[in-house]
Amino acid sequence: MNKYVQQGKKFGQKLIQILVKLCLFLKYFFLKQFNKNIYTRILFTNVLCFVICLTSLITLFDFAVKQVTYNQIQQELLRKAKRANFTLLQQNNLELMVPSIDKDNNFIYNQQESLKFLSDIFDAKITVFDKEGNIVATSAKEEVIAGSQVEKKFAKIISSGETITTKTVDNETGELVVIAAIPMGGSKDTIENGILLETNPSKLDLNINKMRLYLIIGGILILLMVIFISVYQAMHIARPISRLATFMAEYDSGNYTISEDDHALDEVKILTSQLSKLTEKMQKIQEENQRVEEERTRLFAEISHELRTPLTAVQGFVEAIQDGVVQDKALQDKYLKIIYTQTIHINRLVDDILQLSRLESGNIRLEKLPLDLVPLVQGVVISMEAVAQAKNISIIFEKDIEKAKIIGDIDRIEQVIRNLLQNAINATENGEIKVRIEILQREVILTIKDNGIGISSEDLPHIWDRFYRSKNQRGNVKLQQGSGLGLVIVKQLVQLHHGKIDVESQLGKGTVFYIRFPSL
Repeated sequence: MNKYVQQGKKFGQKLIQILVKLCLFLKYFFLKQFNKNIYTRILFTNVLCFVICLTSLITLFDFAVKQVTYNQIQQELLRKAKRANFTLLQQNNLELMVPSIDKDNNFIYNQQESLKFLSDIFDAKITVFDKEGNIVATSAKEEVIAGSQVEKKFAKIISSGETITTKTVDNETGELVVIAAIPMGGSKDTIENGILLETNPSKLDLNINKMRLYLIIGGILILLMVIFISVYQAMHIARPISRLATFMAEYDSGNYTISEDDHALDEVKILTSQLSKLTEKMQKIQEENQRVEEERTRLFAEISHELRTPLTAVQGFVEAIQDGVVQDKALQDKYLKIIYTQTIHINRLVDDILQLSRLESGNIRLEKLPLDLVPLVQGVVISMEAVAQAKNISIIFEKDIEKAKIIGDIDRIEQVIRNLLQNAINATENGEIKVRIEILQREVILTIKDNGIGISSEDLPHIWDRFYRSKNQRGNVKLQQGSGLGLVIVKQLVQLHHGKIDVESQLGKGTVFYIRFPSL
């Protein structure tokens, strides 16, 4: 016996484990399906909500219908009990209802037939009982056994004169039984017995079950409609989103156009609009990256070209000296001087490239302080007079004011002035350079004017490009010693000081640079 019990326990434990695993699997499966996409989420949500609502509705329906119906049955049974009481009172045989051992079988038979007649009319079992609860007579076919009693709560109605309606369950059949009990008689003084009516509302339960079945069938039909509507709704929502996903997948192939759906929801339209804006930005970024890449490639090519020329010259002269080709001391010194000059040019080119790189990347730091531009310009002019005089050039400094206050980095401003003066000196022979400072409309204007070779109108728009030299400058050996980045650096430095630089030039007549700084 113990062996079978233990085997049953083990089997039960295994069954529980299997059920737990099955529940966990179903939970994982449904959660996975629920979070899979819009279709399943809308479908699961709507179906679950409908099933919960339908179950709640059926439960509420059963409760409400049973309560209302049973209440009506109790009230109807109570009315039938009163009518049975009235009928028995009209027969004037209440004294016959008193239990006695002297009653013969014929009397008992007539008594039972009378109650059975009323029972058939009212469709209920009728029982007559006395004050002690003893059953006096009944409409049922079984004989009244001595000592048979009704419940005590029904016996109390005889003395109190009240009525009782209640529900109970038959111990033998397990079916619901509705009971109504009233005192039998016209007044409390004449009440000796009570009447008990019992009915079984089995047909009612059958009707309720049919109604429940109809409700479930109707619910299934509605559920199918809910599933159909949910799928349609999910497709209506997901279709434009799927189109957007397809577009994003085709983005790499160069398709930047998003077709808008006029029938889409507002949220989808907003998403489409935002994606369109994002696409435009991405397109601009891609174009900018492509431009930067092309610019970088061009810059490397320009740097390589600019470095190759002096390096080739240096290499050639070094090889000539190293191989002993040059024996003349004067010629050897000339070669060494050229090598030295080219080395300085390479060093200046590298410095300018690094400085321009810092300027364009924003890594250069300016120490801006209030400064007076008049003494600064005057000092630069004085420092470069010796270089100008070597070429028979005079530098004239003009000013209409004693002070010209601006906010700037004194070293960078001096670099701008010195670079522009050096360019003017390189472009001029036996001429003059005028440097002028004035204030107009809260701007400090620095003008550097020369009467040198000038710049053609064809070359003028390109002087701010890296490594650009005008055609008339390319044959000038002295001008070729520049890095080709001076004006680019000047423009960047002026813009970092919130200034502007403009140029005017005529070929053979000279060039004028205008630099404007905000006045302090």
